[in-house]
Amino acid sequence: MAKEGKKLIANNKKAFHDYFIEENFEAGISLAGTEVKSLRMGKCSIKESFVRIEKGEVIIYGMHISPYEKGNIFNKDPLRPRKLLLHKFEINKMIGQMQQKGYTLVPLNVYFKGSYVKVEIGLAKGKKLYDKRQDIAKKDQQREAEKQFKRNMRF
Repeated sequence: MAKEGKKLIANNKKAFHDYFIEENFEAGISLAGTEVKSLRMGKCSIKESFVRIEKGEVIIYGMHISPYEKGNIFNKDPLRPRKLLLHKFEINKMIGQMQQKGYTLVPLNVYFKGSYVKVEIGLAKGKKLYDKRQDIAKKDQQREAEKQFKRNMRF
């Protein structure tokens, strides 16, 4: 039984801009049938979503999955909280690091892995304004260096 590759549904570019991502976790997600059909059509957004741990369960809030057009009465609320499926030792590890070092959990990607929907969540530490400015300056320098390299390759 060979698994297919990853098919990206949604990603959260803003998370990499606002946070230092220390560690990534891959989690399954508990969904209804019409939600999976909507995800297959690529109708998902995780821009304003966040992850919390409550009573030993990891829950994602604010993940918007558009209602499936042909789903009628079986459609669920597009912004309902959804349970993420992780091993107990992973949840305990997250809880420990969040309590000690002031980390938070941020959803990074939603994708299909084979026929399963997976969410990649990152253990993240918030960036200060000057950190964001440094990142932008590094990107600008790298872009300039690439332009120079392309110009030099022409001659």
